[in-house]
Amino acid sequence: MKIFFLFTFSIFLLSAFEQAATSAHYDKILTHSRIRARDQGPNVCALQQVMGTKKKYFSTCRNWYQGAICGKKATVLYECCPGYMKMDGMRGCPAVAPIDHVYGTLGIVGATSTQQYSDISKLREEIEGRGSFTFFAPSNEAWEQLNSEIHRNLVDNVNIELYNALHHHMVNKRMLTKDLKNGMTLVSMYNDQKLLINHYPNGVVTVNCARVIHGNQIATNGVVHVIDRVLTAVGNTIQDFIEVEDDLSSLRAAAITSDVLDILGRPGHYTLFAPTNEAFERLPRGVLERIMGDKVASEALVKFHILNTLQCSEAITGGAVYETLEGNTVEVGCDGESLTVNGVKMVKRKDIVTNNGVIHLIDEVLIPDSAKQVIELGGAQQTTFTDLVAQLGLASSLRPEGQYTLLAPLNGAFSDDTLRMDQRLLKTILQNHIIKVKVGLNELYNGQELETIGGKLLRVFVYRTAVCIENSCMVRGSKEGRNGFIHIFRQIINPAEKTLHEMLRNDKRFSVFLSLVKAADLDDVLSRPGEWTLFVPTNDAFKGLTDDDKDILIRDKNALRNILLYHLTQGVFIGSGFEPGVTNILKTIQGGKLYLKTVNDTLLVNELKSRESDLMATNGVIHVIDKLLYPADLPVGNDQLLTILKKLIKYIQIKFVRDSTFKEIPLTFYSPEIKYTRITAGGSDNEEKLKKLLEEEVTKVTKFIEGDGHLLEDEEIKRLLQGAGTEYTKVTKVIEGEPQIIEREIKKVHLEEAPVRKVQPTRRTQGGTARRRTRLAYP
Repeated sequence: MKIFFLFTFSIFLLSAFEQAATSAHYDKILTHSRIRARDQGPNVCALQQVMGTKKKYFSTCRNWYQGAICGKKATVLYECCPGYMKMDGMRGCPAVAPIDHVYGTLGIVGATSTQQYSDISKLREEIEGRGSFTFFAPSNEAWEQLNSEIHRNLVDNVNIELYNALHHHMVNKRMLTKDLKNGMTLVSMYNDQKLLINHYPNGVVTVNCARVIHGNQIATNGVVHVIDRVLTAVGNTIQDFIEVEDDLSSLRAAAITSDVLDILGRPGHYTLFAPTNEAFERLPRGVLERIMGDKVASEALVKFHILNTLQCSEAITGGAVYETLEGNTVEVGCDGESLTVNGVKMVKRKDIVTNNGVIHLIDEVLIPDSAKQVIELGGAQQTTFTDLVAQLGLASSLRPEGQYTLLAPLNGAFSDDTLRMDQRLLKTILQNHIIKVKVGLNELYNGQELETIGGKLLRVFVYRTAVCIENSCMVRGSKEGRNGFIHIFRQIINPAEKTLHEMLRNDKRFSVFLSLVKAADLDDVLSRPGEWTLFVPTNDAFKGLTDDDKDILIRDKNALRNILLYHLTQGVFIGSGFEPGVTNILKTIQGGKLYLKTVNDTLLVNELKSRESDLMATNGVIHVIDKLLYPADLPVGNDQLLTILKKLIKYIQIKFVRDSTFKEIPLTFYSPEIKYTRITAGGSDNEEKLKKLLEEEVTKVTKFIEGDGHLLEDEEIKRLLQGAGTEYTKVTKVIEGEPQIIEREIKKVHLEEAPVRKVQPTRRTQGGTARRRTRLAYP
């Protein structure tokens, strides 16, 4: 018995869940309205009425808590829920409304005009009799709002026109709101005319775009739904309407040119925002001609006005975003009685219902980004950039058939000093913001180089939450146009011109730091190609450092290198590329860790403020600080050094462990450039040339070089190359015919202070003797 009970209970729960899952949006919203009004008594529903109108809604949560519908303030009303009525002296609506036939039910729901017309048109007998009907009954206000000429024609011919019109509002079976599925088509009782049903997530149910304002009033022979307008016959297709409507001839031409018109003749549930001829006339002539002459652009233009869903105006109670056939989105909303598209009131006439959708006439042409030229993609925050591009003649160089990428700084990035620059210099700056090719955001990768129309190469840096090009990082808002992309940047992009070493050498603020770099033999690191982030203390960081102190530092090269290389990390890290407020841990070349984060657009390094960040170099980036950095976990074992460091570093407690030493940091963390002098000799003076070069250019040889050519058999040459031990690099071979270099075995050759000099090879004359070529590898 217990098992049977559990089984039965399980079936009940599954059934309940299934019914809940399949219940319609209208009924869910009605349930919420009942809950909101529970303090008013049983079976009371809460509605919102738009102030200044008679429009009432069972509202969604968003509209309810906003206290507004379509941007207009809404007051709260409490009424009996459909199917219930009040009783004298009792709270709420405790009584069930009487059930009558359809004719009598029209009176119960207050649709007295429809009831009267049913009487005079001889429909009364039918809807009082046997059957199962659904009557979409226009409210009294709906009849009053009907076009006066149409209204007069119906009343003047009650036995045919009015009778047929009322039959058009009826279906020959009972359909509750839960049965009215979105996108379904019902057949009316007049001439099998179609009734298009839409059931929206906000609870609105429409019939040929007329809203059900009071649903599910049960009758003995059917059900009555009160609607807010009189239904008119559904036209053919959207294509049919466009082809005969004189005010849409420009749209018709664009739709034919782009082969989109046929789409609007197919079965579907479309919404067309149709620009009138006047809307097309407002476009600049050059823009319209360019789009109409480009099939891809014209197709994008027309499809941008089409939604693949049917959106009746009465279902729109707030802004919502919809995807167009073009692929991008538009925001459809409302402002009082008016429809808005992308926040602009532009709908002149709404809810022209066809058998495959609805048409709203608008007085502006919507141009998608995909139909625009790249320079037209700039928004309100990039007007300074786009205006300057036009004023300096760069816009004309962006050919419609070309492919470009604009790197557009925000308006605030252009200071007054920048705008007052010589126009030639300003033009050069702008050229560095125009890339020769079309590159989308998802095509950018770390280490990528992009060439500008000015010939500069810009580097791309990709971080966890940011994409940066040189010193500037992107903000949201990238767009793709017909001939390119536009990306939005926080700052003007400054391409690097100098190496890290050159930047330090050219800025007097860094003279002390640079002198220490030189003393530690680290000049080469900062001069060679690479990707480094260098935190550079200004001279202020060394206040109080005497010449004697400096000498002590320099004498302990290991200590000096540990200190300096704690300021250097592998990789290029732009300050604005860090996620704000989040600590980023970087490992330095010294081995310690730096803790970086940005707060209020300021870069903090170990909680010290960077006074100036993102100074770009060809081999990295500099962040300026006014304190010397020191790893907190690195002990000092020398009293003199401890005293010096305490003068310079007061923001941390430096550890002292007597006799501890700094580790040696070999310069193997970077790949030095291998320099060599190539000598091609073909005569008897070859040995003399080689001796002279070795005497002039080689200061010290630390590796012995051997070869199997006779040049290295000379005792004096061998003497000049002595002292290198047994490791060697074979770099020469006696060859016949055209000179070649055959490297049989290559190992590293370490030479110190060897300047580079290239001796031009002697040309071989026709019939000349075979020549030997020697390559000497100098580090």
